[in-house]
Amino acid sequence: MEPIRVYDNPPRDAWPALTARVTRDDAEIDRRVAAILNEVRTGGDEALRRIARRIEGFAPERFELPQAQLDEAARSISPELKTALATAKANIEAFHRAQLPYPVAVEVMPGVRCSQRAVAIRRVGLYVPGGSAPLFSTVLMLAVPAAIAGCTEIVLCTPAGRDGSIAPEIRYAAALCGVRRVFALGGAQAVAAMAYGTESVPRVDKIFGPGNRYVTRAKQLVGAEGTAIDLPAGPSEVLVLADEGASPDFAAADLLSQAEHGADSQAVLVCRTVAFARRVNDALRRQTAVSPRNAILRESLAQSRIVVFDSQDDMLDFAEAYAPEHLIVSLRDPWPAARRITTAGSVFVGDYAPESAGDYASGTNHTLPTGGCARAYSGVNIDSFLRRITYQELTREGLRALAPTVVAMARAEGLDAHAEAVRIRLEGGVR
Repeated sequence: MEPIRVYDNPPRDAWPALTARVTRDDAEIDRRVAAILNEVRTGGDEALRRIARRIEGFAPERFELPQAQLDEAARSISPELKTALATAKANIEAFHRAQLPYPVAVEVMPGVRCSQRAVAIRRVGLYVPGGSAPLFSTVLMLAVPAAIAGCTEIVLCTPAGRDGSIAPEIRYAAALCGVRRVFALGGAQAVAAMAYGTESVPRVDKIFGPGNRYVTRAKQLVGAEGTAIDLPAGPSEVLVLADEGASPDFAAADLLSQAEHGADSQAVLVCRTVAFARRVNDALRRQTAVSPRNAILRESLAQSRIVVFDSQDDMLDFAEAYAPEHLIVSLRDPWPAARRITTAGSVFVGDYAPESAGDYASGTNHTLPTGGCARAYSGVNIDSFLRRITYQELTREGLRALAPTVVAMARAEGLDAHAEAVRIRLEGGVR
């Protein structure tokens, strides 16, 4: 049996099924998450301790890490990793700083001046997956643009490991990025704490970061209640576009780099021939056999797929229909195809741009829309941490020139007080 099932030139009416993600019955998750949110909302820190004892088997005396634990983490980090983190941070800073917007100021007509400026969201909450696989790279991806944007308070929540401690890599990355408030909190309860606030965890204005289905659902629920969130982010995914000039080994490695995230991750290869699909499946067998995450890879690959199209136009149309979180364009002439793509979280162009480069250190952000949300959402960027405020200033002459337009529109909508606010300025006095 092939590691990934191959579909040869499927008709377009079969594409919806082939672009569907892994679906699970989330009714029980919804019930559990809603209960956790309500428990934290009404119970604060004591509720967080009850939930920690119930789920993790222990509850820390205090959730916030003392500054000394952030500072001493440097002693546990190898020089090689420190150098890697410094390089990644510099690249992420360079790319995100270049995204800072310019102020806008326009005199739209004589005496009517409109302007816009960007201001940072004051207090942001960052969720960083931890526990058995501490994703310290996510600290860089979220904390660096938050700092560049000028967010005045950054709160970071991450689950503790089995021994109750936070991985030194996460603590070091937080200190490197200037994050001073780190809480040993994970799961839906961490999202609840940041959304509602507790005695020790401050309420934030917007929550960022990836997580499991419980974290994702918690973000969606608090988002519906008024706490802003970055984007819907579910299981990770990749789609690789490859022609006969591509390396089957490269393509297999790219598929596995996403499949290893979890059993519900999805990897899709879209290629030109069945022969190439078979070579990739052979490479998948070889690479999976020697991977320490073999069990997760096999489960993830079982729900992944290879789709073969004779036409490159069909390949690109299928990629657009799938709207992947990560899109790898491994074609002989990749840029014309890459420029046609309009629905993808992040695009990796050419044979030497693996998805892992963007996950860690190329400079782009790895917090990206999944599940087809790339049709409408961007990945996290500098704008995610900013709000834009508009201003207008009118002279008396400017208002007089604009008045006929405003009054006509206000009266047509039946909003006479709007028209009166203009008239009273120009004519003086109350009728």
